[in-house]
Amino acid sequence: MAGRQRHSTFRTPWYLRLLPAVMIVGGVFFDALSPPRFTAVPLFAAAPLVAGALTSWVVTLLTGIAAVVATAGLHVYNEDATEITSFTEVTTVATVSAVALLINRVVRLGSERLASARVIAEAAQRAVLPEPQDRIAGLHVAARYEAAQADAFIGGDLFAVQDTPYGVRLIVGDVRGKGMEAVSAVAVLLGSFREAAEQESTLEAVAQRLERALKREGVRRPGLDAFEGFTTAVIGEIPTVREGGPDGDGQSVRLVNRGHPDPLLLHADGALASLTPTEPALPLGMGDLGGGPDRADEYALPAGSTLLLYTDGLSEARDAHGVFYDPRERLRGRVFPGPEELLDALVDDVRRYSGGGPSDDMALMAVARPVAGQPHRRRTVPVVPAG
Repeated sequence: MAGRQRHSTFRTPWYLRLLPAVMIVGGVFFDALSPPRFTAVPLFAAAPLVAGALTSWVVTLLTGIAAVVATAGLHVYNEDATEITSFTEVTTVATVSAVALLINRVVRLGSERLASARVIAEAAQRAVLPEPQDRIAGLHVAARYEAAQADAFIGGDLFAVQDTPYGVRLIVGDVRGKGMEAVSAVAVLLGSFREAAEQESTLEAVAQRLERALKREGVRRPGLDAFEGFTTAVIGEIPTVREGGPDGDGQSVRLVNRGHPDPLLLHADGALASLTPTEPALPLGMGDLGGGPDRADEYALPAGSTLLLYTDGLSEARDAHGVFYDPRERLRGRVFPGPEELLDALVDDVRRYSGGGPSDDMALMAVARPVAGQPHRRRTVPVVPAG
């Protein structure tokens, strides 16, 4: 989510803010101690320019004044203030200082517009992809949206989780394409999912509702998207686990996978299983191309295990040699105290692996079934590798 992506407005480090003053003081010493044919005017002229790019308008103004005074004062000290060269140098520093004030104003206006765009984008994300509750019907839940491009809050990846009369239902998906059309499709799919999850008695019927919704959206789109638009998705259902209920060794999760990366099941002892569908299925929006009816696969969900769903932005992240990130190999044998810690570790690992971040957006969701009597904790225990 936006708040967990750690996007923030750039703040100038303190040592860079001191750079204009250092340049002026250094220029004074350089000019005073060097032979007359050497001049520190380049340092005096550069100081307000640096201040204009890194500091406030007032600091830039004061830096410009200090640079002009230092230039004129050194000429008085050197007893050559009446020469034309001295006048030219003072005028040059004053002119550059005025330009620095203009640069500062432009930079500040750009920063304000960028900050406004960030606020709008974050508000849009919270409206389209609201942060799920961390505990739903006895399950611990965490979700994360990581944008590949800095300050881009939302794209074509989606997730949702909802407590319904039929259990906890969830979806993680990836809309084909980018831009506002992808965001529009995300909004349509999530709206249809929330309605269908409450009304449809089977997971297969939920998938068919989403199929029809995406087709309607495709007809409204101009150009090729009307014919080629599709969404890969995993739709899941976990029978409700209420507080104080039995441990329920027969607890399970049902999944309909429509052309999406296989979810992973992390066990309490570090073992890991890939939940591959019995029969491959086409993505949502491509049902007309063939394939049988949707069939949900059922998997055991033992106490202490965590279900991890993700989009291909995770599995298609590459290292410096072009090797794809394999979450199965990276997570096998590791134990996490909760879903939040799992997603934190996963995001950090992908950033290290890819040298900064994935090349595509990625949506992550982790749903943990706690052991009976286990207290609910978030972000309090460090991640501990198994062994």
